[in-house]
Amino acid sequence: MVRCDVLTFGDFVAKSGRRTPYFVNAGRYRTGAQVAELGRFYAELVVETFGDDVDVLFGPAYKGIPLAVTTAIALAEHHGRDVGFCFDRKEAKDHGEGGQLVGAQLRDGDRVVVVEDVTTAGTSIRTTLPLLRAAADVEVLGLVVGVDRRERGSRTDVTALDELAAEYGLQVAALATVDDLVEHLRDREVDGRRVLGNDDLDRLAAYRATYGVG
Repeated sequence: MVRCDVLTFGDFVAKSGRRTPYFVNAGRYRTGAQVAELGRFYAELVVETFGDDVDVLFGPAYKGIPLAVTTAIALAEHHGRDVGFCFDRKEAKDHGEGGQLVGAQLRDGDRVVVVEDVTTAGTSIRTTLPLLRAAADVEVLGLVVGVDRRERGSRTDVTALDELAAEYGLQVAALATVDDLVEHLRDREVDGRRVLGNDDLDRLAAYRATYGVG
């Protein structure tokens, strides 16, 4: 994540509106090798969490689109599971085949897993679920993300992922938590550069004290 400039430290504003000392931007995975490796990680997490009980992966536009595609490829190539994938348009198409979803056509009974880069307050998934359920009588099994920021949700004092799990009956899983990232990068150099300075650690601690859980 550091080598790909996906994980950066500084002063940012998250989709939730919170000012944050670190940012995760999966849009900065930019080569085939990077995305292929990421897909293998996601596929392993999907299998570990849901087994074979998945029919379709859904990637919310825009960053979720390549994540759903590369995860579907990895499931086929490394796990012998040929699942569908689909994603949404930002605006419904009023010509050609029309509609707002692209890719696998959702059917009644399909078991769907949503694939995202990061969840801060759960805003995106609350938009996604009504869209999926309007397309067909699907069962949205859960949500897998790259990073769990371990922050309070928008409605309760538990994490955003735990809040979504309780609110919608989802299984949720993450490749890593912010605590995993900090623990791994603390006092570590990446390509000769120290990634986390003392100021970064102080800002992270203050931010976690304000918004963090656990």
